[in-house]
Amino acid sequence: MFDDVESESASFHEDMIKIMDRLPTPDEYRRVRHLILQNPQSLQISSDELAEVLQACPHIETAILSGVPKLSDEAVVALAEAAINLQELDLAGCSEVTDVALLEVTNKFLPLQSIRLNGAVAITDSTISAIAKTCPRLVELDLGDLPLLTPLALRDLWSFSRKLRTLRLANCSSLTDKAFPSAIFDDDSVLSRMGNEKPLPHRPNTWLEVLPPLFLRHKAENLRVLDLTACNITDDAIDGIVSHAPRIQTFILTACFRLTDRALGSISQLRDHLDVVILAHVSNITDRGLVNLTRQCANLRCVDVSFCRNLTDMSVHELAGLSSLRRLSLVRVQKLTDIAIYALAEHATSLERLHLSYCDRLSLEAIHVMMKRLEKLHHLTAIGVPSLKRGGIQRFSELPPSSFDLSQRSAYKVFTGQNIVMLRRFLDKEERRRRDAEAQNIPFVERSDDKLDLH
Repeated sequence: MFDDVESESASFHEDMIKIMDRLPTPDEYRRVRHLILQNPQSLQISSDELAEVLQACPHIETAILSGVPKLSDEAVVALAEAAINLQELDLAGCSEVTDVALLEVTNKFLPLQSIRLNGAVAITDSTISAIAKTCPRLVELDLGDLPLLTPLALRDLWSFSRKLRTLRLANCSSLTDKAFPSAIFDDDSVLSRMGNEKPLPHRPNTWLEVLPPLFLRHKAENLRVLDLTACNITDDAIDGIVSHAPRIQTFILTACFRLTDRALGSISQLRDHLDVVILAHVSNITDRGLVNLTRQCANLRCVDVSFCRNLTDMSVHELAGLSSLRRLSLVRVQKLTDIAIYALAEHATSLERLHLSYCDRLSLEAIHVMMKRLEKLHHLTAIGVPSLKRGGIQRFSELPPSSFDLSQRSAYKVFTGQNIVMLRRFLDKEERRRRDAEAQNIPFVERSDDKLDLH
């Protein structure tokens, strides 16, 4: 009897199908397990038509509807009512979906594990709080580009969503330190002392300012990926986050302008757990903070410090010593010199992708030495590096975007795959010609072709 049940279950799952960028036909309604509508260019689907179909598809587990930008609340409600085993919901960019639809989803207590609402700009705190309180299995949540999101909803996420592995909050500019846990205290005496402090003179406060700090007894042991791009946070928020989520592997802090070396000190407490750190446009950090971070987090694989104007060769020298380093972005770190490039050539032997655009002090000779040493390098971006303007190099670059003007096209230098090998060979020949010219005591003249002739 049990064998018959298992056989029927296996047969059921084998019969289920995935539909991509089209609506299922009536005979497929009860077999659809994954409905993926991602490409708006190829879709001519009205929201009403989609709602009618969703009502007849009870076995959907994955619903990716980001390719229907005019998606309505009615369609989402129809999905929530029919798909009792919904586990993944993607409404990215669906700007017309409101709290009405999402609250209906949360009211069904569906076994959701992944929700992506980035760019669903009508969503407010009430939806996010409801998700935190009714989706105990949630492991992935993307809330990027939600202008109405405030610290209140985020506090509920930290309090209730204890299984989260990925949390993305990019470009939610209303999120301040009050949206995140405060650093953990050893006992309650600190809180009591806070209450006994002499009050400051009265001044007008916003409701955000009067929110008490968020102290939590538990830790977010499962959190691995946290994206806080362009959030309005300070070093205090980073201190609290690291104290509460000690196993973060990917930390994205692009354009968090208020952070300083103190934040890097907090992040360094993640130690060997930290794998990827993105600090582009965090312009206040210095060599001191980055060197400390590098020495404490030995397993860093991807580092982005683009537009960090205070960094020098010292930081790159430390980064080069990371044995796991695969990707490094140094775009417009303008204090860098050939010393940094030689350090990468000597030590960063596992490097695969390197971005050096607008580092205008670098010589072609140093870049050549680096390319010879880094045999695993398969992507090099060097847009706007003056030394690469010499004749013969442009032909190894990828084609620039068609929207670029003439000056942008001439500065575009992106080398990938086999083109890096060919550029290395070209520069090797150039080096041989230079040596031969010196040996024969004749003037060396640069060439733009692959010939070895001196004249």
